[in-house]
Amino acid sequence: MKSIRIGQGYDVHKLEPGRPFWLGGIEVPHNQGAVGHSDADVLIHVICDALLGASSQRDIGFHFPDTDPQYKGIDSKLLLKEVLDKVHHAGYQIGNIDATVCLQAPKISKLVPQMAQCLSQIIGIPVGDISIKATTTERLGFVGKEEGVSALAVVLIFKD
Repeated sequence: MKSIRIGQGYDVHKLEPGRPFWLGGIEVPHNQGAVGHSDADVLIHVICDALLGASSQRDIGFHFPDTDPQYKGIDSKLLLKEVLDKVHHAGYQIGNIDATVCLQAPKISKLVPQMAQCLSQIIGIPVGDISIKATTTERLGFVGKEEGVSALAVVLIFKD
């Protein structure tokens, strides 16, 4: 009998002109980028939070606080690798990931396969077990006004 756990993550980052925009481990061409202590990859951050939550290991801010200078500007792919080590050390394997990015612009649908491939290589699960969707907020709120980006993720982890 497998022990199955589900975790969810949510994150928001402000967008500012002239910054690189990292999403799902790739740089997305855009005139704005997300602001954060790390590289501000909102998609990786929600996956990290979902994995940590599913394995009852708190959240990304607990493990990588924005008050710690060693994480200033860090590549979020490195944070994801550390989270995976923690999840695997707790005896869990990753089943699947389902994520939604809320972003008015740019349109990212053509970049989703590249993001899924990048995440698949890091996480070690098939691309088919990673679902990345995108939506707008119909120009409502901070996302609709292109002031920020948000994302949500749900993961399934299990022990044999």
